[in-house]
Amino acid sequence: MSEPPTTAQDVTRPLTEPVPPADGLRRVVSAVFGDLRAVDGALYAAVAATPTPTLDRALRRLSHAADHSKISFAIAGALALAGSRPRRAALAGVGAVAVASASANLLGKRLVRRDRPDREAARVTVDRHVPMPTSASFPSGHTASAVAFATAVGTVVPAASVPLGALAGAVGYSRVHTGVHYPGDVAAGAVLGIASAATALAVASARFPASYRRR
Repeated sequence: MSEPPTTAQDVTRPLTEPVPPADGLRRVVSAVFGDLRAVDGALYAAVAATPTPTLDRALRRLSHAADHSKISFAIAGALALAGSRPRRAALAGVGAVAVASASANLLGKRLVRRDRPDREAARVTVDRHVPMPTSASFPSGHTASAVAFATAVGTVVPAASVPLGALAGAVGYSRVHTGVHYPGDVAAGAVLGIASAATALAVASARFPASYRRR
């Protein structure tokens, strides 16, 4: 049996070609993101597989109540009636929600375009179900808005930071519990919410320095 012909290119090509630094970094980043997606999916599956009949309906109702930031706006309305400083906190919170919502829905979801979880394949119990949104999954807009509101209001009125922070955390978890988001979507939404609150507070401080000065 004859040997395949050897070309000049075969003779001169090294046995082990060096990997360009850019390609090596790209492979590492791709591998890291692959691992993170695997962990994200495993956490989602673990939540879906854990029976929690006492929590299911309550978290479903909470998730639904947080649609369009209804809870945050209701709290802002109550704060607006409680005095000048709570009123300023309410305005900062509403501004933070606006920034977070625009950033999540007009920027984040359009850039990443992550598919929603397969709730049926994960066997999320029907008692948890809320309508599956048609928008992209990353980041969680509900979480971004809730965290933005809690952070902004809590900065102006520190006594409100713990209860509002707990509520925002519950809203974020409810999105995973009901099967419409991966945990990573919620984590990204929380980071976006904090950044949105910082932006809204910075604008408010620049526009109304006497009202939003730091204490």
